[in-house]
Amino acid sequence: MFGVLISGRLPQNNFQRVSETQFLIEVHDIENVNHIVVYMTGEMPFPDGYAGAVYFCYQSGGEQRWIYLGKICNQKPSTIFRISNLKHDNNSLSVTPFGGIGGPTISHLNAMIGISVEPISSIDALTPATETQTSNVTSFTEFTQKMLENFYNYASSFAKDAPDGQSYVPFATLQHWFENFKRRLEINPNFWKSS
Repeated sequence: MFGVLISGRLPQNNFQRVSETQFLIEVHDIENVNHIVVYMTGEMPFPDGYAGAVYFCYQSGGEQRWIYLGKICNQKPSTIFRISNLKHDNNSLSVTPFGGIGGPTISHLNAMIGISVEPISSIDALTPATETQTSNVTSFTEFTQKMLENFYNYASSFAKDAPDGQSYVPFATLQHWFENFKRRLEINPNFWKSS
């Protein structure tokens, strides 16, 4: 159902099912790997409303460290993740569904990739490690467009006509939009992706 591709290596698709919704694969000699591609093989799609949360695990200081990378789904069945900056002690750990699984102990030269099949709404509430995206330009551009579209629609609904024929928006409307947008970002940094 899933595969991993690392430049210069053969694709690996020998994920082990560790529970009804969780899959693991060990990747050897991870030290010099900068990017990995996680993909769906096309063998079976996710059920409607579900996707795969992708996690990266490496050994550091005698413990396994799990980090949430992002997701794959029927609409985007493959994703490139940058992992070169994740293999350090100063990364924040993710609370993952793999924390309680007594999987194989891995050496510091190897890593594990975990995929947890979950509702898309649950996965969209997760925040991937910032260093994992290969290009944040697209995400930033998409966020900016969504934010400005939201701002324009909100502000234009409060437009008032001036005597000279021009329209204006009261400053209080701008303040109200800003406070609402900021509050929504604090509650869910990815809310704009579903609106």
